[in-house]
Amino acid sequence: MSVLEVKNIKKSFGKTEVLKGISFSLEKGEVLSIIGSSGSGKTTLLRCLNFLEFADGGTISVDGETIFDASSVKKLSDSQIRDNRLRFGLVFQSFNLFPQYNVLKNITLAPSLLKRGTSEQIEQEALALIERVGLLEKKENYPCQLSGGQQQRVAIARALALKPDILCFDEPTSALDPELTGEVLKVIRDLKSGDSTMIVVTHEMEFARSVSDKVIFMADGVIEEMGTPEQIFGNPKSPKTKSFLNQIV
Repeated sequence: MSVLEVKNIKKSFGKTEVLKGISFSLEKGEVLSIIGSSGSGKTTLLRCLNFLEFADGGTISVDGETIFDASSVKKLSDSQIRDNRLRFGLVFQSFNLFPQYNVLKNITLAPSLLKRGTSEQIEQEALALIERVGLLEKKENYPCQLSGGQQQRVAIARALALKPDILCFDEPTSALDPELTGEVLKVIRDLKSGDSTMIVVTHEMEFARSVSDKVIFMADGVIEEMGTPEQIFGNPKSPKTKSFLNQIV
């Protein structure tokens, strides 16, 4: 059974149709990279998966349970929406850390509010995550005292703290200088070896080629092409995919 099944997701803003029927599935432990030009609908898709936007059509299922059906979305309570949102973790391109809290507090805040264990358990799990992203010596630092790459690594640890079924990244390196990009991509690579299921919207083609199990190329609100990294990067079928890769690579 797929851990994630997305069927015919559609989303419009006014008269602008941004998603025109997106369907795909993911198995546990798989990494999906989504590539495409700006305006192709990649970020809107992530926002629909994370319940930051509500799709106009389609369904989303996690572990065989339908958590979103556009035909009955108005029946969802606030608590149901919150619970569904917690099935996904989202790492934003602009970090979105709380500036008034140090690294440890940024990571323990949500699990504490949701009562995901005793304060001692939550802190120990947070410290393990901070060590996992290589920042244990920075646990008392505030975001303003960290580099952009360090802030993004804290954001990844924060998303992992709630133990989501699927971890989503929205251009996780786009706000970083090139020399800081590598440290964030290394953390994501390490997560793959830890059996995390991930969706990565990225403009880093070599990263997508090396870490992904599946790659989706989106254009004009549709999946123009989907396949293995070898298929998409080595032998693309769509003229739009070929044109995009020729411009990027």
